[in-house]
Amino acid sequence: MSTLNSFVSKTALALLLVASLISVDHNRAAQAAEEPELINLPGSFSGSLGFFTDYRFRGNSQTVEEAAVQGSFDWNHEKGFYLGVWGSNVQFGATAPGQGNTEFDIYFGAAREYYGITFDVGGVYYTYPGATESVGLDYFEYKFGMSKDFSLIAMGATIYYSPENTTSSGNATYVSYDAEVPLVSRLALTGHVGHQWITDETAFGKPDYLDWSIGAAYATHGFDLSVTYVDTDLTTAECATGCDGEVIFGISRSF
Repeated sequence: MSTLNSFVSKTALALLLVASLISVDHNRAAQAAEEPELINLPGSFSGSLGFFTDYRFRGNSQTVEEAAVQGSFDWNHEKGFYLGVWGSNVQFGATAPGQGNTEFDIYFGAAREYYGITFDVGGVYYTYPGATESVGLDYFEYKFGMSKDFSLIAMGATIYYSPENTTSSGNATYVSYDAEVPLVSRLALTGHVGHQWITDETAFGKPDYLDWSIGAAYATHGFDLSVTYVDTDLTTAECATGCDGEVIFGISRSF
């Protein structure tokens, strides 16, 4: 069974990378107006691939504070509809067997602007190929967000709700506040504050908590460079590792 799970994880990662390469060819073909399109698909495709010194999800390390390789493949329609998949390696430690080593997030929704405010309604399904079913890692979240660009600063707020959160910890709600301030050319400051509410804290392994981050992002030669400080208000007794303050470096490229 472990060999089959490993095969599924590697196959999914390979398909994600191939899909990113296909998106490059599709976008190039769309730009060549003189060449007839063999397949006329609505919307546009894009992808990304990046390397980060840690994978933090809502302030918690998903790779025991080790490096992560992450990629995405997205479809966007001019009417605001979107569909995509995002993937990363994960590692929850030797004390957490049966939790797999890969995460895929499948998301969908619609984002539309009204009176200068962008409303985003959708959902996210988190799945961990190779994880033991009894662990109950897979779960689904509904999402509703609002954002506005004030020229000097872009701000947004998003609420996520899961009727049955990961590890069978009951319904859960997460609220995220995010901001980005453009500085000089291609350089921006980023900030985030979020709060996680959990029904069954024992099953989840942590109490309700607050997380925050502040960082900088710089685009150069087709690459996006980032440095971010991430932290939570969880104590060592509440979270032994992976929840304390850490500076994370990243480099990614979009296609």
